[in-house]
Amino acid sequence: MSGPDISVVICVYTEDRWEDILAAVSSVRAQSYPALETLLVVDHNAALLDRLTKEYKESGDGAREVRVLANAGPRGLSAGRNTGIAASYGEVIAFLDDDAVAERDWLRHFAAGYADPCVMAVGGRTEPIWASGKRPDWFPEEFDWVVGCTYRGLPRGRVKVRNVLGGNASFRRTAFDFAGGFATGIGRDGDRLPLGCEETELCIRLTRARPDAVLLIDDRAVIHHRVPEAREHFGYFRTRTYAEGLSKALVARSVGADKGLESERRYTTRVLPAGVARGLRDAVLARRGGAGRAGAIVAGVLTAAGGYVVGSVRARRGDVTYSVAGMEGGSR
Repeated sequence: MSGPDISVVICVYTEDRWEDILAAVSSVRAQSYPALETLLVVDHNAALLDRLTKEYKESGDGAREVRVLANAGPRGLSAGRNTGIAASYGEVIAFLDDDAVAERDWLRHFAAGYADPCVMAVGGRTEPIWASGKRPDWFPEEFDWVVGCTYRGLPRGRVKVRNVLGGNASFRRTAFDFAGGFATGIGRDGDRLPLGCEETELCIRLTRARPDAVLLIDDRAVIHHRVPEAREHFGYFRTRTYAEGLSKALVARSVGADKGLESERRYTTRVLPAGVARGLRDAVLARRGGAGRAGAIVAGVLTAAGGYVVGSVRARRGDVTYSVAGMEGGSR
């Protein structure tokens, strides 16, 4: 089969997601475009590392090999991804969340995007699987990024974007030669706050290092992401939007507010006001959740703005730091 060899990296950290991890690996093994390998990177959890190592012993399974390794850097998603990049062999490295399953043609659509040598990254569409069986009435689609999913306002089809979304994304290996690895201190690190934006910061660094680089989202590359019951509540919504504001402040510090907030300006001035209007219209028409969705959008904007202000002040004081994490051993 023509096309690039693709390594798939799945970063894992807790035995609580054991069944989800097995399902994620199974979905990679079932791809119509076979992965060269699947790497499970365990984030500082010796028990989980041992259990997965026993689960996926060397089987000589060729193109569908599964390898288990420990995060070689500091605790957190960015260092885990960098560990996977360094240990992988593929021309393209794809990333899948540990609580998601990929549709059968996920890698096929990623591979097709790299026919153009200027393409440095291809992302896909992430659909939520709600623990309660359906979307909460109050939860606006414009904020599906809160639960790691594709949100209303992103363009459809195969289109150029500023950045891909990390839980369903792929990068050409040479992208990391140009831009370095994922920055630590921005994304999730096991702390109480669900930070993010590490892929945004990397993508902006990449296009600065390679102005001709093309980054795509192809919404045919679909994964289904599990949303646990705890994340269906407004308390998590508020915490996550606040953390996003903190993260955006770090991204702006790293790459400048002009580029770091370019997409967010359109989102806040066009997408979100339209969402509020839809919610209020639904409320007037006595449709369930309309007022709640409008209120959640307003609350989300205010909370994220508050996080951004706090993050900006902390960054100026030097209370927070980030670094472009190295990839021990270098890419193979």
